[in-house]
Amino acid sequence: MLVRDLLAQQKTTFSFEFFPPKQEADWEKLFQTIKELIPLKPSYVSVTYGAGGTTRERTHNLVVRIQKETDLTVVSHLTTVGSSREEIYDILRRYNENGVFNILALRGDPPRNVPNWNPLHQDFKYAAELVAFIRKHFPHMCIGVAGFPEGHPQTPNRLKEIEYLKMKVDAGADYIVTQLFFDNHEFYDFVDRCELAGIRVPIIAGIMPIVSKSGMNRMAELSPGTRFPARLLKSIYRTKTDEDVEKVGVHWATEQVSDLVSNGVRGIHFYTLNNSRATLKIYESLGVQDSIQLLS
Repeated sequence: MLVRDLLAQQKTTFSFEFFPPKQEADWEKLFQTIKELIPLKPSYVSVTYGAGGTTRERTHNLVVRIQKETDLTVVSHLTTVGSSREEIYDILRRYNENGVFNILALRGDPPRNVPNWNPLHQDFKYAAELVAFIRKHFPHMCIGVAGFPEGHPQTPNRLKEIEYLKMKVDAGADYIVTQLFFDNHEFYDFVDRCELAGIRVPIIAGIMPIVSKSGMNRMAELSPGTRFPARLLKSIYRTKTDEDVEKVGVHWATEQVSDLVSNGVRGIHFYTLNNSRATLKIYESLGVQDSIQLLS
């Protein structure tokens, strides 16, 4: 099913994100995680790329396996970094042949092994160009794009940031899914700024519960600009074990989700880090045992 149709049919969508394992031994572990989350009846699941498209084949294999072996709607991330137009077309053709019609179109992170990398030197300079390419050659596909409530790390000009997002929507994007955030006010302000810019597509909120102090530090490194509210930090700094950190993180994320749903958010997208435990605990804390429909 297309994500745009799910968004039209469901008051609030709930979705999960996974990444392709680097080690072969972790594939079955990941599929066990996916199976544990299926009873929560996610609207869809998505699969990421590595930096510079380094996990392209593993992403493709995982997406196709989910498509063939489960009843889940699956979204594949697709990045332009390090890919020519011919390569992107071939990837889309392969997805199309396998019944995968949902794409999250991203420019992607700069390759780590290429100093002084410049996006102007590749076939697709911006994500909007990828969106337009997909819409032209595979018009039946559903296209999502990324949004940044706390600002894009490479676009400090917040006015330009919304202009670039509007370009992606005008090029044919069906919906926006945001990067993680810990302060819902940032999300609500982002939604208001999108509306002022004439962006009318659904906006899905990205949620990632903190489960350890090292994980929090990793978030800060991978997502520059992410703001950790003082109240959240105070609670985490009082903990003594990662188990306690996870309790704080799950509680905080649960409060976020409850508030977002109460305020009519179009969707919640959980960044699972291939681990079902925190997501399951959030659902349990919300009192949802059988179906997310109780929330929406």
